[in-house]
Amino acid sequence: MAPALFLEPTACHRTGIDVSAETFDVAIVGGAVMGSSIACHLAMDPDFTGRVVVIEKDPSYRTCASALSAASIRQQFSEPTNIAISLYGIEFLREIGTRLAVGGERPAIDLHEGGYLFLATADKRHILEENHALQTRMGADIAFLEPNELLARFPWLNVEDIAAGCWGRTGEGWFDGYGLMQAFRKKARALGVPYLAAEVLDAAREGEGFCLQLSDGRTISAGKLVNAAGAEGAARLSRQLGIELPVESRKRMIFTFDCREPVTGCPLLIDPTGTYVRPEGTGFLCGSAPPQERDPDTRDFDVEHDFFDEYLWPVLATRVPAFEAIRPGQAWAGHYDMNLFDHNAILGTVDGHPGLYLATGFSGHGLQQSPAVGRGIAELILHGAWRSLDLGELSHERIAQGRPVLEKNVV
Repeated sequence: MAPALFLEPTACHRTGIDVSAETFDVAIVGGAVMGSSIACHLAMDPDFTGRVVVIEKDPSYRTCASALSAASIRQQFSEPTNIAISLYGIEFLREIGTRLAVGGERPAIDLHEGGYLFLATADKRHILEENHALQTRMGADIAFLEPNELLARFPWLNVEDIAAGCWGRTGEGWFDGYGLMQAFRKKARALGVPYLAAEVLDAAREGEGFCLQLSDGRTISAGKLVNAAGAEGAARLSRQLGIELPVESRKRMIFTFDCREPVTGCPLLIDPTGTYVRPEGTGFLCGSAPPQERDPDTRDFDVEHDFFDEYLWPVLATRVPAFEAIRPGQAWAGHYDMNLFDHNAILGTVDGHPGLYLATGFSGHGLQQSPAVGRGIAELILHGAWRSLDLGELSHERIAQGRPVLEKNVV
């Protein structure tokens, strides 16, 4: 039997003043794709009979990572938990019309399984081989291609310095990330989950639960608290509760362009430098992590066009000669909630802080991981343990112990 979650109505005591509080069993801070997935999975679980609320400071979602991301999914990781998360993720995305239908309306996210193509030079071929063996053993549909096989399949590709490549034949690709977020949100709301348009100004422990002071003047009392506040808010919210997280905001820019010559059948191509490119409509989009010296903790959304001209375009034109003749298009910037400890998500409970759950530090993988993480955090709240998929490898405990999770395929 699931544990009882509901708390008797209480008052939050802030700055010495009793303030009547709205009471919920679970408060989720952050209403983008991760917070909405957790809320949706809680509300869909027949064992959950309590009240859950989502607090989102920007209901327009104009600047959230879910709206600005390149929105893709892959199984080509080197860490087993990450692979398992995305194997479930692609299953969920394929069935989203059924899983998240509201009434007679079935959401659509334009899933395109064009595959990822990771390329490796001779010194990194062994890493590709090791990763491929693990991925296929776990059930991912990944093809290992020698240079001649790469050219046969992708004749527009320059493979002079390439020793091998791995391509996801099925199960990998790209989709409408904003559509996925809205599908989770709409399903959660249809199941009775309220969304409050406010920022959490202050959070504190109150007895066995939590007290949240909101920017709209409301005070929320909750038995359990989920921190899914993303790049700007996760570290600050945790700090208010006495927990330091190695999560900072990192800007990532996406550039689009059209190409004069046809480049047919292009997957999401990952150059050995880390630069990526994939089709977008009739053109392409691309990006890369900048060098460390120009990658500060930042909140700005300024597009640095010199980064495309001086770094991205030369790499792309070398790898795909047809990209020498292009016409640049729109560009935009968004933010990752970057886990500086090991670039992997930080999930679940925190020792010494009962009732607190983390879902942060996704470092660019949040959209593809949102189905499995939403299900996992909901099960952890309800049953006190990971059930469908053990996500314990990504727990906060590893940070406290100084034990990073090694992921070789960070893009």
